[in-house]
Amino acid sequence: MADRGPRRVGVVGYGRLGQSLVSRLLAQGPELGLELVFVWNRDPGRMAGSVPPSLQLQNLAALGERHPDLVVEVAHPKIIHESGAQILRHANLLVGSPSALGDQTTERQLLEASNHWNHAVFVARGALWGTEDIRRLDAAGGLQSLRVTMATHPDGFRLEGPLAESHSTGRRTVLYEGPVRGLCPFAPRNSNTMAAAALAAPSLGFDGVIGVLVADLSLTDMHVVDVELSGPPGPTGRSFAVHTRRENPAEPGAVTGSATVTAFWRSLLACCQLPSRPGIHLC
Repeated sequence: MADRGPRRVGVVGYGRLGQSLVSRLLAQGPELGLELVFVWNRDPGRMAGSVPPSLQLQNLAALGERHPDLVVEVAHPKIIHESGAQILRHANLLVGSPSALGDQTTERQLLEASNHWNHAVFVARGALWGTEDIRRLDAAGGLQSLRVTMATHPDGFRLEGPLAESHSTGRRTVLYEGPVRGLCPFAPRNSNTMAAAALAAPSLGFDGVIGVLVADLSLTDMHVVDVELSGPPGPTGRSFAVHTRRENPAEPGAVTGSATVTAFWRSLLACCQLPSRPGIHLC
């Protein structure tokens, strides 16, 4: 990386996660061989006083003028729907909203642009624990079922469509249970872990991986993700099974847990070390 100069990184989105990434890139980027070249946010005023004016990008369509090597999306799935393919014309793309790929048209457009421009689509694994194990098991044909349950306080959800009308009926309420593809459009900011699981297990995909969204009034400062998987029955009739539980501290009402912020930074660093090759790759 030193031979070709620093990797040029642009950040799309300046919410909690975007702010953390920008802060780290400014503070640690130079010693890591990374250069922050732009920050874009739908509301530019949010960057005032914290992002140097020279780094503020007013028009996302003009990002090519900054010559990025990697564009990091941490805004909203709409950015991937509307601009993902165009971003790939100029740079590799790290998707922080993988729920966008639950839309088959968007996934196809990203793959076509990736192959055409020879740029990679990286997907951050975020809060998904055991990603590599899921990928290996799936590749070996040993994965029969995969279920991801995300539970937190109702204030931590940003729901749309019919789910926006859902109400907790007790201490713990199941708001959705079914294929991940059906959840992504209505919980675009709360289904990213499930979407990452669908990408880690392509034999099941968005239609075969089951997502469960739970509103739990007791989880005021925590996101809990349970991952349950099983393989086909063996000679004895018993199946291989794993159940992990990840408790991620979170500020009240926050969409992103504290540990997820750190995990995303590690994904960004990993992407900058990987070659630019077409396709969708978990990172």
